[in-house]
Amino acid sequence: MRWGRRMRKRWSWVGCFDDSWMLFAASLEIGPARLTFWGLWDRSERCFRERNRRLLPWSDPEVKIDGDRLRIDSGEVRADLAISAGNAIECVCANGEGGYTWTRKLADVPFEGRLTVGDRAVDLRASGVVDESAGYHARRTSWLWSAGVGVSRDGRPLGWNLVEGINDPPLLSERAIWVAGVPAEPGPVSFEGLDGIRFEGGSRLDFTAEAERVSHDRIPLIARSDYRAPLGSFSGELDGIELEYGLGVIESHDVLW
Repeated sequence: MRWGRRMRKRWSWVGCFDDSWMLFAASLEIGPARLTFWGLWDRSERCFRERNRRLLPWSDPEVKIDGDRLRIDSGEVRADLAISAGNAIECVCANGEGGYTWTRKLADVPFEGRLTVGDRAVDLRASGVVDESAGYHARRTSWLWSAGVGVSRDGRPLGWNLVEGINDPPLLSERAIWVAGVPAEPGPVSFEGLDGIRFEGGSRLDFTAEAERVSHDRIPLIARSDYRAPLGSFSGELDGIELEYGLGVIESHDVLW
């Protein structure tokens, strides 16, 4: 639970994206505090649903992420999706204050199962991303992060995990680009707010937001968090690879924990 004066933080975040739906869900622990959240963007009806929940010790979580399975049971939204295996990347980084962080990332993997929204039930098949993280982060941590999936102009499936501000040394970082399922680490990137990402070689990934999760959480004596995570589409070049299309998320998080 603790490393010196730092409480352990750990979370699982998953998201999948296609022409009709963008779905994400997360389960988090900050020391003894537990939280879950999910969001669903219906691209055809232009409707965004979401729910955040702080859990008590005896609470049954609405979001359950168990390795290769995502389950959501939250009012009118229910999901039961299998997450396929893929080529994950892992890294461990010092936090600058005597602690360390670990993360495992996976992108461009199939999600498949049943999604129910009200009285509608659909068989969802979409490509997505997985983020598993834990560690003893710096007391004040701020980062910009993006993950997504897409297809190149020459037809290759793509996925990415890009970050600035956390787990981002010049080498052996959590940055990764998957081309046809094979990950490789690009050089450091620069986020231009929540509008795009620029790569060392000069190429740029542009982002167009469609829906957004915004959260300002306060957990007394434990954490203060300001969070934005728009969902949408990407265009341009992914470290020199021209996109036919791309879908995913950009996140800004400033947290004192």
